[in-house]
Amino acid sequence: MALEEERGALEMLERLEQAISDRVGEEPRHIRDRLNRDHQISGFLSRIQEQSERLLDIYKDAEGARTREIQSISTGDPFDEFYKQLGEIKDFHRRYPNEPVENLERAFKRRVPGEGESATAEVDNMFTGEEAFGKFLDLTTLHEDYLNLPGVKRLSYLQYLDTFDIFTPPQCPIKRPEKMIDQYFSYVGRLASYLEDFLKRTRPLEDLSRRFQLFDEDFEKAWEANEVPGWGLDAQVVGPAAPMTEGTGEGIWCPDCEKEFKNDNVYKNHLNGKKHIKAAEAKKGGATENGENGRNGHVNGKGPTVQKFKERAIAEREFRIHKLATTLQSERSDTRINVERKQGMTERERQMELDALFAESTELAPRNGDDESESDDDEKIYNPLKLPLAWDGRPIPYWLYKLHGLGVEFPCEICGNFVYMGRRAFDKHFNEARHIYGLKCLGITNTTLFREITGIEDALKLWDKILRDKKKEKTGGENIVQMEDAEGNVMPEKVYYDLQKQGLL
Repeated sequence: MALEEERGALEMLERLEQAISDRVGEEPRHIRDRLNRDHQISGFLSRIQEQSERLLDIYKDAEGARTREIQSISTGDPFDEFYKQLGEIKDFHRRYPNEPVENLERAFKRRVPGEGESATAEVDNMFTGEEAFGKFLDLTTLHEDYLNLPGVKRLSYLQYLDTFDIFTPPQCPIKRPEKMIDQYFSYVGRLASYLEDFLKRTRPLEDLSRRFQLFDEDFEKAWEANEVPGWGLDAQVVGPAAPMTEGTGEGIWCPDCEKEFKNDNVYKNHLNGKKHIKAAEAKKGGATENGENGRNGHVNGKGPTVQKFKERAIAEREFRIHKLATTLQSERSDTRINVERKQGMTERERQMELDALFAESTELAPRNGDDESESDDDEKIYNPLKLPLAWDGRPIPYWLYKLHGLGVEFPCEICGNFVYMGRRAFDKHFNEARHIYGLKCLGITNTTLFREITGIEDALKLWDKILRDKKKEKTGGENIVQMEDAEGNVMPEKVYYDLQKQGLL
């Protein structure tokens, strides 16, 4: 039966290719339908790979069954071999009369909602309500886990979305020795697993295994070169002999307490405090212990210590989280916007929006041919007020339209008389390429001073005034006459005469 197995595998490959072709030709309107299509295609590709491996095993013919079957058909009476195989088939069905037969045509046929089975059953349970079928990230649980870590600052969910992939000061207050605890190791592991799983659920057709392999290779290179952020050689230094300027770069940095001081006297008094002495001893003791562990590991010939392996594991997870967050940058920014939007909504409005999201693509499909014309009419969106369309292709609520002032027009002459609808879009466009290019065409290089200016004449007048003021300031500074009093204090001539008139000199 080797030839029959080969024929069945080839038929399966053709059916799978046809099923993929039928689904690639369509472009679903809703993200839910698109994800369902992509996951179906991904499953078909996996089955194609399995069937191809099965065919290769048949072609190899390790036991010689295929060769013997071909020889028996080609050399002997073909009808004898035919009736022999027919008898084997009848005997099989006689022993297993209720064995189901797979209908390949029906198995790979594209289902529509009207056939009684949900067309999006595969993705219904893949995402939470907050993720909205892969549009946004749901890091609420991980945010709570982060707040429960020792030594972290209280961050809002929006702040956490901006900094969850940064593991170096000042964004991350957790020091390197504090990262060795099991609670932090578990946290970064869950965060990396969630981001990987989210990527697999939202991008089933991408070669993610290759992408993850590149992440591992990049980490290996960075680890060997001691270039992993927060885990390099500079992070292992106990502390310099003299104070070092870090933080904002303006004051004096205490490496033991990892704190910045604006005043030199405050820094010197701080050196005699109990907190500084305790922090310095703890840091020195940790460095001594690490040095002894390194020497013992070298003497015993055991290679890297357990501490080093744990550091590498934590650094690998942090590195992977940063890479995954970069890959999901668009979903991350959309999540931030969505969270800001939901903060201005009531609980009832949030629930209504969630119900509408789930019910949007589960509407009843036309049951017969007579309803097709009615469904076409229902698809026409009624929008008499010409409201802007939301992400689902429907007009936004009128209260939201009035709240954001989207009916107010803001023309900008610098942008070629382009009209921006709403104050938010108008404020945002000053940092966009269109407005900056218009200013550069007018010869204006410093664009930061021209916010809220939309007229060409106003911009040119302001630019001329700035140039005149700069020129006047430059020439005025060169012509200032310096005067010196009896005590040797140097001051401008005008200040000198004013103080002299008041009898202060």
